[in-house]
Parts: sequence; C-alpha cells; structure tokens
Amino acid sequence: EGFGGRGNDFSGKRVGVIGTGATGVQVIQEVAKTADQLYVFQLAPEWCAPLKNGPLDQAEMDDIKANYTKIFAECNETFGAFHHKFDERSALEVSAEEREAFFEKKYDEPGFGIWLANFRDIMTDRAANDLITEFIAKKIRQRVKDPKTAEALIPKDHGFGTRRVPMETKYFECYNQDNVTLVNLKETPIEEIVPEGVKCSDQTYDLDIIIYATGFDAVTGSLKRIDVTGKGGQKLVDKWANGPRTLLGMQTVGFPNLFTLVGPHNGATFCNIPRCIEQNVEWVTDLIAHMKDKGLHQVEPTLEAEDAWTQHVDETAERTLFPSADSWFMGVNLNDPTKKRTFMLYAGGQMDYKARANEIAEKGYEGFAMS
Repeated sequence: EGFGGRGNDFSGKRVGVIGTGATGVQVIQEVAKTADQLYVFQLAPEWCAPLKNGPLDQAEMDDIKANYTKIFAECNETFGAFHHKFDERSALEVSAEEREAFFEKKYDEPGFGIWLANFRDIMTDRAANDLITEFIAKKIRQRVKDPKTAEALIPKDHGFGTRRVPMETKYFECYNQDNVTLVNLKETPIEEIVPEGVKCSDQTYDLDIIIYATGFDAVTGSLKRIDVTGKGGQKLVDKWANGPRTLLGMQTVGFPNLFTLVGPHNGATFCNIPRCIEQNVEWVTDLIAHMKDKGLHQVEPTLEAEDAWTQHVDETAERTLFPSADSWFMGVNLNDPTKKRTFMLYAGGQMDYKARANEIAEKGYEGFAMS
C-alpha cells in the first residue's frame, strides 16, 4: 500500500546494526523479523520499555476525534504535554506490594506512562529511581532467556529515565531468536570497517548490509551546521562552544531576530513537540505583532536576562537526576569529545515554562531589547 511506503525485507541478508539508542532499537526490532542473520553491535545498553502500540477500531477513533478539544486541554496541564500525569505520591511512601502493582500497570500501558506517569519522585530522588530501575532490570531478565545476554542489555551506569527512554515493541525478545547475535563492544570493540563487514578485536563479522544507528549531534547540532552569523561577524557555533546561552530558549544575545524554536533551553524540548511548538509559534507571533504595532524592527535578549535564564535552566536541572547520566540531554556526544557537558533542555515542565514565558510577555517582553 502506497501510504506505508516500501517494505523492508532482509531475507537472505547478513545485517549489522551499530548502535542501540532510540533509532537502533526501532531498526533492530524490524530487521530481526526477516534477516538471515542480525548482529547488533552495542556499546552501551539503554533502559527500554514497551510502547504497546496497537490498532484502533473505528469506535475508539471516533471517540478520540469527538474529544480532541478536551484531550488537547488535558495535555496542556501535564508536565510533558502528553496525556500522562505524574502520580502525586512518592515511590517511597507506598507499600512494596502496592508499588510493584503500580509499576506493573504502567509497564503494561501504552505510551510513555512508565516514564511520565510514574511516581512524582522517580526523576528527582535517587532511592525512588533505584526502585523503578530495579523493576525494569527485572523485566529485562524475564524477557531475555540467556542470562549473560540479559545482563549485557541492562545499563549499569545510569538509572531508568535519566537518559532518553527508547520505547520498543518486542525488542528484548529479538535476542531470543537464533538469527540475532548481540556483540558487546565493551568486551570486543570495533577496530575497523572492512570490505567483508565489521572487524572487532576478536573476529570479523561478514555482512551484506551495515546500518549505522550511531546518533547525531542533538539539540544544537543542526543550528551549528547552518553557520549562523550574528553581530560583528560572531558565529553561533563559537558563542555556544561552551554550551548554549539563551533567554527562554528563544533567542541568544548578539543574534537579533533569530528565534530558535524548540531550541536549547526551550520548554518544547523535553516535551510532546507537536503540542509544545504551538506555544513557541504563538509566543513569537505575538512578539512580532507587538513590535510591528510599535514600529520596532530588531529584538534580542539583554545579557543580564540571558545569564539569568541560563542559570535558571541549570538550577532546575540540578534538582533532577538528569545530570547524573551522560546523555545528549547533558550535551554528551561520543563523536565530539570537545563538547561541553551542560544541560541542553528545560527540566521545569511545559506548564512552568509557559507561565514564565507569559509573564515576560505581560511585562512588555521584559529582558528583550527592541529597537
């Protein structure tokens, strides 16, 4: 069928996938269905959880369409603008039996509930995070038959949710198939790509296809590649060499009239982007209309306002467990070891972000210099 595009049939092929992040997980669970042999080259495992996607019958679809306004309004009242709300209880205040039942329920629900509708403190309290981390580890051991493979698929360097959680569909079950082999690059690192395939320290894997799921320079990479030039010839890539500095994640000093929608430090980054980019667009549109009404043509933040927002972003992140993990949230990119480790998103939630953005607008766009 035309809408679905071409199918992907790897029959008769020996396939290697390098990388087990969000992209790798999605690729692996599909390639494993048809490949004669799939080798997964893993440097670092991730805490994956079931997505539980499924077909919607017509009655469900009709009900959703009839309630779009209500659903969108409810999304506007949640941390990440998803149809998920954190439970107001602490993971530490309920009994072990109640907590286990709650975790099981969230694990079986569709969507991001296991991450964004869990107990309120799993992302801020180490002891609470340890509990959900242990639960997810147990699930991996239950789903992967070979104990050694299961342990290799369990992260040991960060807690659940402190990095992006790849959502999966029978990902771990792939490793129970005879045609799937996990190659642990911590034990046998890749030495080079050769005509035959991938050469690791212990052997060469003969392959017909190599799929590189090695990630990209998240959040700031695309902006830096544009070669944006500001006042006095200053390059955006140079200004952000030690990490982004912004006001509301919308603008940065020295680059007038440049709006970085869903950019670093913006409330739409750790968020349901289709919902949160609406706020970005409406806010910037209102700002432009305000300038037009007053005959103004140029806008950029003041240095004081930029410093204050950047400090607020850092302080908000420090109240969470995100800084405890090396991730693209923290600007960590193994392909760019020179990149400074600093929080790139906004951890205050979309409701807090909207309130702060609205307050700035109501005060005549306080912190923005216009001329």
